Amino acid sequence: MANDMNKIILIGRLTKNPELKYTSGGTSVCGFSIANNKTFTKDGEKKEQVSFFNCVAWAKTGEVIAEYCKKGNRVAIDGRLQQRSWENSEGKKIYAVEIVVDNIQFLQQKEERAENQHREVSSAPPQTNNNPFNDDDIPYQKKLGKEILVEDIREVSSAPPQTENSPFSDDDIPF
Repeated sequence: MANDMNKIILIGRLTKNPELKYTSGGTSVCGFSIANNKTFTKDGEKKEQVSFFNCVAWAKTGEVIAEYCKKGNRVAIDGRLQQRSWENSEGKKIYAVEIVVDNIQFLQQKEERAENQHREVSSAPPQTNNNPFNDDDIPYQKKLGKEILVEDIREVSSAPPQTENSPFSDDDIPF
């Protein structure tokens, strides 16, 4: 049986702080979402379209994302699309498509993150060109305690083991 291609590469900003949880088997899983902007011209007018993507990262990759990424951080991710389904409390089947993250790269320099963390932000940041994700307007969270090298992250795989006797099921995913 041939393998089909399933590859996603995105650059965007985290829309909220990542959420780290653990399965009943103790495996860490991190959920977060990314906003991705597309700019185009229609009828001579510059327009912008924002898409939001739900992401999940397993094991060490998820732990690294939860520790070092915060709302507003610009990141590049690569991974694959995954579809899940379950029945809600009313017996209706619910479907979700999300990105399973294999690798992440932080796209802000150490100095930029430190500078942005000390910047005072008003409760309603100004918006330019209807883009809520302008570099100057993103509210950054508390100061990061440690720095991590991108090379360290690339070697970490977040995908759960894919075996017939896998301990993971759809019920283990907390999102």
